[in-house]
Amino acid sequence: MNGFLARIIGYLMSFIYNLVNNYGISIIILTLIVRVCLLPLYHKQNQYSAAMADLQPKIKDIQTKYASDRNTMNEKMNELYQQENISPLSGCLPMLIQFPIIIGLFALLRSPLLYMKGSEMIAAVHESFLWIPDLCQPDNWIMPIIAGITTYFSSAQTTANDTTGAMAGMKYFFPIMIFLMGRSFPSGLALYWAVGNMFTMIQTYYFNVKKKKKAREKEIEQEVNRRLNRKK
Repeated sequence: MNGFLARIIGYLMSFIYNLVNNYGISIIILTLIVRVCLLPLYHKQNQYSAAMADLQPKIKDIQTKYASDRNTMNEKMNELYQQENISPLSGCLPMLIQFPIIIGLFALLRSPLLYMKGSEMIAAVHESFLWIPDLCQPDNWIMPIIAGITTYFSSAQTTANDTTGAMAGMKYFFPIMIFLMGRSFPSGLALYWAVGNMFTMIQTYYFNVKKKKKAREKEIEQEVNRRLNRKK
């Protein structure tokens, strides 16, 4: 399945390369195309994360109140999710759908010549880009550092409202892991990861701005209703 997806994405990559004639730019364009296609799934995931963040005070109250009774705690948690019309599995579904595509991309960029046909691609995958002499070889420092830093800030954005601190450890561990992996994987793969993170950061920023705007509008509406009720 992953090889099948990698081959399909490889055809798209070859098509993009024939248009721009630059392997590094082709990776960036491919990353943006994939992220735009997955935008509805990422948006749904952001909505779930925001809803769960709003529920954290109630969840914490239930966990504190029924700390000694796990069965009752689970029942109360399920009741809360039903009342708020939230399914805990809905946060996993977007990632499960994305996962095969991400694995296909990783397979393609890690072993590009297995999935991209054409004599021009043999030389293309070894092209230089910016300071990187060969995109098919690892970049020991700069690109892995960029990939790690963008991973940290992307994770920090999505876990900013996590009042439980459950994701705090992953926020630091995952960027370090990406940095170490970036030093051993082809630099083209690290480039894809960094660009994808930047796209996610921009998307999350606009989602948070929109969320704050709606919250502010709701506060104003509630204040207006309170003043009208006082006059009555």
